Amino acid sequence: MIILTGGCGFIGSATLWALNKLGRKDVLIVDNLGHSEKWRNLVSLTFRDYIHKDKFWYELQKKKLPRFIDGVLHLGACSCTTESDADYLYRNNYLYTKHLAEYCLQHGIRFIYASSGATYGKGEFGFSDDEETTRKLRPLNMYGYSKHLFDLLALEKGYFEKIVGLKFFNVYGPNEFHKGDMRSVVTKAFEQISATGKLKLFRSYRSDYPDGGQMRDFIYVKDVVKVIIFFLENPRINGLFNLGSGEARTWNSLAEAVFSAMGKKTNIEYIDMPPSLEKNYQYYTEAKMDKLRQAGYREKFYSLEEGVHDYIRNYLMQDYPYLVSKS
Repeated sequence: MIILTGGCGFIGSATLWALNKLGRKDVLIVDNLGHSEKWRNLVSLTFRDYIHKDKFWYELQKKKLPRFIDGVLHLGACSCTTESDADYLYRNNYLYTKHLAEYCLQHGIRFIYASSGATYGKGEFGFSDDEETTRKLRPLNMYGYSKHLFDLLALEKGYFEKIVGLKFFNVYGPNEFHKGDMRSVVTKAFEQISATGKLKLFRSYRSDYPDGGQMRDFIYVKDVVKVIIFFLENPRINGLFNLGSGEARTWNSLAEAVFSAMGKKTNIEYIDMPPSLEKNYQYYTEAKMDKLRQAGYREKFYSLEEGVHDYIRNYLMQDYPYLVSKS
């Protein structure tokens, strides 16, 4: 059996979709449905059972987890970059990961967890996933810091000899609809363009970046889950790895890709950035992907244009915009 935390969420449910495509249905979902619409992500997918994350935490503390676990894919976390409750982020993102990783290490269970590109902060130390850079990083928000804390612990204790951490960059794709303000700009752009015929992007406040020329590393969720499966199937390959496309693209490029996929003429309006955002705004992110390639991953990633086209044409413009693994 595979335990998949955060299995109702964006990347978690996409991972379940990928596992189903491989014929894997023996998956225990750990999550917190609450009043959200996350349940919709599971409707066309198959899994063995669901358990609330608090119940799972209790079972973990009592060391009563199910037997015969092939692996734990720990994708569950609070992913809100504006969350201000530092104690909650510490408990939910750091302590939960710490205890689960240590349980897996003690019992010889494959453990793969989600870190974040948010650990890189402003990028003043670059975007390499090597040990030297990891030790220097200064995240800009508590979300990024809660992820960085476990990366550091795993590094100091030598856990990366037996576990995998994945630093997700700007992920977009199906099954993110429940995320509200944390949805990707692709989804927000599609909705905005559908309603108004234009897209609003932030102005640049740096002379070396034109308006809309700020750059991000966008990666399609279908590529993300391929990498997760790669590590699940190759338990001898371990470490902390970036997971982006490896190519920084501008917001203008993303906007043009969305307009093109929708069959509309590009129409961008540049607006002022909120003062609260301007101070800590990232103008450039680009995952260094050499380490993943050297580990043996050979699959080609979707280009921004290919991923946006697939997402919009095959999901956002369809009546049922969710990943489906069964007829």
